[in-house]
Amino acid sequence: MSKLIDEIRFTQELIKKPSVTPKDLGAMNVVVKHLKKLGFKCKLMSFQEKGTDKIINLYAKYGNQSPNLCFAGHTDVVPAGDVSSWSTNPFGAKIKKGYLYGRGVSDMKGGIGCFIAAVSQFLKENKNFKGSISFLITGDEESVAINGTKKVVEYLKKKKEKIDFCIVGEPSNRSKLGQMMKIGRRGSITTHLTVIGKQGHIAYPLEALNPATPIIKILDELKSKALDKGNKNFQPSNLEITKISIDNSADNVIPAKASATFNIRYNTLHTFSSLKKYISKIIKKYEKKYKCKTQTQFQGTGTAFLTKPNQTVKKIQSIIKKETKQNTVLSTIGGTSDARFIKDIAPCIEFGLVGNTMHQVDERSSIKDMKKLKSIYLKIIKSFFN
Repeated sequence: MSKLIDEIRFTQELIKKPSVTPKDLGAMNVVVKHLKKLGFKCKLMSFQEKGTDKIINLYAKYGNQSPNLCFAGHTDVVPAGDVSSWSTNPFGAKIKKGYLYGRGVSDMKGGIGCFIAAVSQFLKENKNFKGSISFLITGDEESVAINGTKKVVEYLKKKKEKIDFCIVGEPSNRSKLGQMMKIGRRGSITTHLTVIGKQGHIAYPLEALNPATPIIKILDELKSKALDKGNKNFQPSNLEITKISIDNSADNVIPAKASATFNIRYNTLHTFSSLKKYISKIIKKYEKKYKCKTQTQFQGTGTAFLTKPNQTVKKIQSIIKKETKQNTVLSTIGGTSDARFIKDIAPCIEFGLVGNTMHQVDERSSIKDMKKLKSIYLKIIKSFFN
């Protein structure tokens, strides 16, 4: 067994690989190098669909017995943005006033560093534990997520690989470590709507068909009607209009087309199919009323899911509370994560660093928090295998 992995130095090494999605630039090799030294068998997988970038992914495993505890995360990061606005090199991994700075430190290279450091200490102290530990690491979380965890999960299904529980190291806390553990996520459906009318002179509206009128009516009804009141584990589903567009350069011309895009973040009271049906019904109503034509495209990036607070979830919550002295809330708020794919093969929770600077200039994580997170992960591992 090699010497213990230090979570800070490991994370610094990872940050220095500028793996802006979808580029890897050696980030996955850093993970593989350290896991192989710990005795993990590493399976690198590359996936690419037509018109997309090739993505490098990793499934690594130590041991063959059950139960299998998996840690999941991603090495890709969002762009640094205006580098001149940073107080340090975004890929320099500098420590300043008790914080480690760098693009991806909180989302989520720091999480990877903490759980690999925790595993290295566990294996040093528990060489003959009964079970196995695995890592599912992708390079395609911040982008379209087509060739990443989704494909790895499909591979694991075919191989009949069993994962008994998974911890996703996403930054789950907003301002203090221990505030929140995520046990589910809302689903997401985006609708691209185009209403087709008939172009004409604004002085002769009866000889034209203005698409602006029906699209406004459609959006008004969709936005004004509450989808639900939420439930025990989820906030109410919510619709937000993100784009309204009429391409018209003249002020005296009724346009031929009007377009809009809107997204619904929905809870477990709905499905992609039920919302698609609901939206289509409203569109058809106004299509018939105004005798216009419509074109609709639906995109789903994840379905709503919930990991029920079973004994394992409650144990983890108890460990976090004890270590952080925070009232750790079980939550389902936020956007999407790769947990939306992993939940198809294993119950999973999300717990990681504080994320209030993720995707921002001067992204940073507290050194104290990183050491505490490593300690929490270590206690979770010990509890799981006991």
